[in-house]
Amino acid sequence: MRSNTTARTARRRTLRVAAAALTAAAALTLTACNGAETGGTKSAGRADTAPAGSGSSSDSSGGAQGSDAKAEGGSESGGGQGAAEGSGRAHAGVERCRTENLEAAFATGEDALPDAGAGGATTATIVLMNKGTSSCKLSGFPGVDLTSINGGERWSLARSSQKGSPVEVEAGQSTEFTLNLAFTKEEKGFYQPAWVEVTPPNETEALKIEWPWENDSLVDQRGATHPGTFVNPIG
Repeated sequence: MRSNTTARTARRRTLRVAAAALTAAAALTLTACNGAETGGTKSAGRADTAPAGSGSSSDSSGGAQGSDAKAEGGSESGGGQGAAEGSGRAHAGVERCRTENLEAAFATGEDALPDAGAGGATTATIVLMNKGTSSCKLSGFPGVDLTSINGGERWSLARSSQKGSPVEVEAGQSTEFTLNLAFTKEEKGFYQPAWVEVTPPNETEALKIEWPWENDSLVDQRGATHPGTFVNPIG
């Protein structure tokens, strides 16, 4: 009798141990599943969150700027950091600047004056002011033609390899571009300008301004492949 009781007690203990083991295994399995789901959620969240300034929005913006540049004279983005106060990157929908709404003048401040005695290349700045009533856009290279004092011989300046970007000029404000100039003191092989004609990008009418350095002449390089006198883009 005592032997049967002992056997039943042993079996009950065995069943309790087995049940406890199954419960523990089930708990471990559930914990593992929950961990996998939580880890998957975090990973998905990281994949969906892009850093600021990246992704399709940036690409789309860059594409739009490139299209504007080609439409307004073929220049590409370059920042426009040299633009005068009152101008900045052009917004979509702003019309290009028309000749009749612009005024041109050489900048004559001390920092803008070319050094005619430098014995090499120097620069002069031409300012374009928007005298219209609304903002307008300039982009690319203006046409620049010099007219000499001896018979009015014309010199259409070559373009530099620089790249500009569309510049929006507010009403009453201005932007600028520069000319690289190769002055000379020689009595032969020189070109003495009298007038400068500036044709805004995509326009046919020119703005005529007087050459302000009547005693300073340029090296005559009208037929040169890489002349020292040339025009840079706006902005």
